[in-house]
Amino acid sequence: MAEDLPPSPGLGPPMGEDAPVGSTLADPLPARDGADQWAARLCRRPRPLPPAMGPRPLLLLALAWAGTGAAPGRYAPGDPVPLYVNTVGPYHNPGETYGYYALPVCRPAGAGPGLGGGAAGPAPQPGPRPFGLAGDRMAASLYRIRFRRDAPRAPLCTLELGPDEVAQLRAAVEALYYFEFVVDELRVRGFVGAVEEGGRPPHGRRLGLWTHLDFHLAWRGDRVVAANLSTGAARPQGLPLGPLALTHTYGVRWSRAGGGGRGLEQAASPRPPPPDLHRLALLNGAVLVALLGGFVAVVLLRVLRTEGTPAGGEAEAAAILEDPDGGWKAVRGDVFRPPPWPGVLSALLGAGCQLLALGGAGLALGGAGGRGQRPAGAAALLYALTAPPAGYVAGGLYRRLGGRQWVANGVLTSGVFAGPFFVTWSVVNAVHWAHGSTRALPAAAGGLLLAAWLLVGLPLVLLGAAAGRSRAGPLEAPSRTKSVARPIPPQPWYRAALVHAVVGGFLPFSAISVELYYIFTTVWGREPYTLDGGVLACVFAIPLAVGACLSVALTYFQLSGEDYRWWWRSALSTGSTGLFLFLYALFYYCCRSNMSGPVQTVEFFGYCLLAAYAFSLMVGTVAFFASFKFIRYIYVNLKMD
Repeated sequence: MAEDLPPSPGLGPPMGEDAPVGSTLADPLPARDGADQWAARLCRRPRPLPPAMGPRPLLLLALAWAGTGAAPGRYAPGDPVPLYVNTVGPYHNPGETYGYYALPVCRPAGAGPGLGGGAAGPAPQPGPRPFGLAGDRMAASLYRIRFRRDAPRAPLCTLELGPDEVAQLRAAVEALYYFEFVVDELRVRGFVGAVEEGGRPPHGRRLGLWTHLDFHLAWRGDRVVAANLSTGAARPQGLPLGPLALTHTYGVRWSRAGGGGRGLEQAASPRPPPPDLHRLALLNGAVLVALLGGFVAVVLLRVLRTEGTPAGGEAEAAAILEDPDGGWKAVRGDVFRPPPWPGVLSALLGAGCQLLALGGAGLALGGAGGRGQRPAGAAALLYALTAPPAGYVAGGLYRRLGGRQWVANGVLTSGVFAGPFFVTWSVVNAVHWAHGSTRALPAAAGGLLLAAWLLVGLPLVLLGAAAGRSRAGPLEAPSRTKSVARPIPPQPWYRAALVHAVVGGFLPFSAISVELYYIFTTVWGREPYTLDGGVLACVFAIPLAVGACLSVALTYFQLSGEDYRWWWRSALSTGSTGLFLFLYALFYYCCRSNMSGPVQTVEFFGYCLLAAYAFSLMVGTVAFFASFKFIRYIYVNLKMD
């Protein structure tokens, strides 16, 4: 390789020395040795879960399911420490991963197609390991690490690569492929190679492969407590076109945690977002809640002033003429008229209640310290355990609205979210299968999901629906519904359903728009941020509170125009927040990320669309019941002749 050239931003880790330990990442790829810095992230040993306080069997069961899998080992000096290779994939596409041995790299005998002429290294670690829902494909490796035994430069293997294999490595380096290893349940990451841009004409592009890896491990007692990986001890091997001989080596360095090892732990910690942005976001949401809550209070005070004034006949007509916002009194005989499609409405609201319970349980689980390596398994378990509330709410509301086919309504409630989720997962999984990604689950997984829904989710929803139906009676409306529907007068443009949907969706979205960037970056990016449980709880609660207050205000405006069709409007007006959430996802994909390719694109938009739909159900459910309580309150306090 020629002399050092200044790195080009966005092209990958440059070819140079290590970055200082503990440096931060302001950009996705830092200016010096981004592989070393990024490999230090997310690799600390998780803290043990706190002891259970009181009767929390649901949380304990979920925590057990969401655990980290195999427990970390205890070692004596000189004992072998297992190292498994896991996945490799483009840096900017976190959802696109492939098996590490998909590349022509050093591998044990029988771990894939031979590379021809390769000299085997030391005996491999036992393996392979079972894979999980997150796309892990841990397999045995040739790396040999012994507890508290340094190895400055140990040979791994020698490879004779053909032109096709060199071209495959060049494509991986140019696409910024980065790999993941697992050292005693600690994950370390690094880039496969480096890209160097020429600083002087002609501006050439040089691709290099890291053939030497240094493992920095920290120990405390008889455990491995931190791990890091660096590549700057040797310059990368150039990748010219044509056949190539490569010699791979590695080094191991141990240090005691609390001395030199403490730097590793600090570098491994995810960085928190700037606190000022947190304050700004929470203040924005608090101001919105205060303003809308004040408006609702003013409306309620106006309603209370009418208490004791009989409504009916000429007195009511005169009061309505004097009060331009008093049209809601004129529709007292139609406001509790059952809505169209009551079964669909009750099913949507039941699914929204289930998602609310799931979100609350997830926040409680995170606050209790459940940060394992199986979030998908924990979510599936919590979703099944929160199915009875969905059936209870849907069955009770359906009975109050005059519905009789409660079994069909329970099936619909169970499938309102499970159906779109299964379709989305099937499409995303099929795309992963077509491209050979490790995120693709076997076809039997689809059958297991369907069986879990039929044998667990659906019966629990029907059980809740039966309980809700038995406890619910007919709708006790404070005013008698007339036999003939009242004609609805023409409405001005600002009372149209589309205007209400835009206003009702934008305001809850604006209350959390600042925090959405950090959430998206954590889920879909490579920069892990520390999102405090209290902040996440506020982000979860603020749009619900804004949506509830806003739904009450919009329903009051609608009824003031003598439009009594509030059942669906109250849920859909603020439920449109999910549409704004999806539009933000589109903006993030195009302007705030470097994601590309069919695999990552389909996964990102598929799951973002599903998340937007779930968010609409939750906000719409809270908005509906807030409007329902408000309407009952104002008409109960409106005395009739």
